[in-house]
Formats: sequence, structure tokens, C-alpha cells
Amino acid sequence: ELYDLFLDKKHRQYSCAYFKKKNESLENAQQNKIDHIIRKLNLKPGHKVLDIGCGWGGMAFEIARQSQCEVTGISLSENQINYCKKKAKDLNMDNQVHFELCDYRKVDKKFEKIVSVGAFEHFGKKFYKTFFKKIENIMTDDGICLLHSIGSVDEPGPAQSWIQKRIFPGGIIPSLSEIVGPIEKTSLIIADCETLINHYNQTLKVWHDRFLENRRRAKELYDEQFVRMWEFYLAS
Repeated sequence: ELYDLFLDKKHRQYSCAYFKKKNESLENAQQNKIDHIIRKLNLKPGHKVLDIGCGWGGMAFEIARQSQCEVTGISLSENQINYCKKKAKDLNMDNQVHFELCDYRKVDKKFEKIVSVGAFEHFGKKFYKTFFKKIENIMTDDGICLLHSIGSVDEPGPAQSWIQKRIFPGGIIPSLSEIVGPIEKTSLIIADCETLINHYNQTLKVWHDRFLENRRRAKELYDEQFVRMWEFYLAS
């Protein structure tokens, strides 16, 4: 219920949108982001696709809609997986899109394409090498992995203590140098790197404004202290 107060209504994407026009709606901008990712994945009919940290399934369902690919979404959230499975049945897509309550380290199948949006920030620095080694092992030799993460423009440092305590326990924003090192220890190749920093500030502005429009409902769900905390998080 909280996320419905400020995220896009169509896909409920809790990650940076992609604004092609000034004052474009959040719904359009999130669709743009998904379409942008799908183009980069270069999907072909019959490809098997893995979505690591699938959230509420928006990316997985849209990949399936736009391609003749079989998509598997995994998450550690039981609520999200149950939601996704029900939605797959409601959309009559459960023969093409599958969801599993699964840690990415437990995946043992091969995939031509792997996508992960907004999950890498929660894995922890000591597991970066584990993550990219796992991608190397479960992706076909000609495969593509697209990793979409918040990134720090600063050199490596500790996690922001307030965010750690109040919003994302265990979460940390990686610097690019911290990502490149573990990749170089595998056979993976960085073929493309794109920064969406000027899209993220617009995304946060819309989230912030929508949340404040629903301030009363947020207070009913939680309390005044939570509302002030969440407003500060989105604004900062």
C-alpha cells in the first residue's frame, strides 16, 4: 500500500525512470525505461531470460509481452512472489512467465539474457565478486547481462548511516570502481555503461511530490514520524 502512494501505477517500478520529454508522466517514463532495457537486451524468440530481484513483476511481464521469450523472475520477498504468481495467472501468462522465491546464488539453470534492476544495491560489497561469478556461470557464452543500479559519483566509502538505519538496512550504493574490479576477475566484458543521473533526480522529484499528495494516507498507514522520515529520504 505504501508503494502505491508514490510509484507508477502501471508497473510499480521502484527504480530510476527514463524521461524523454520535459514534464513526461512517471508512467510513460517508466515504460520508456523498460523499453530501453529491452532494446539493450537484444531479445530473440526462444531466449530464456532471468530477472534477478523481480519486484512486482513489471519488467518480467513486459519482456514477455514484447518478445517470444520465457522469463523467470526471482525475489526474496514472499509477498512480491505471491503477487506476481497471481498476476501471471490473471493475465494468462503463467505458461511464459514464472516466478520463484529464490536467492540468485541458488540458480542453476542457463539463461541467454539476465537483467537485474534495483537489487544490486542490497547484495553487499563483499558479495560483488560472488554475484558476477554467478552471472558468468549461469549465462550462455553469447549472453547479455544488464545490471541497473544506483551508483555513487564519489570514490568508495561507507554506507550513509541514516539511510542504513532508517530505510535500507544492509543497503549500500556502489562506486563504479567497486563494480569493475570483480567483473575483471571473470570472463565477463563490460560492453556498455550508461549513466542516468539526470533522469534519477526527475524520478525522485515525482516520487516526492506524489508521496506528499498522499501524506494523509501514509500517516494512516504508519504515523507522523514515518511520514517525515520518508519525505526526507525522497528529498535527500
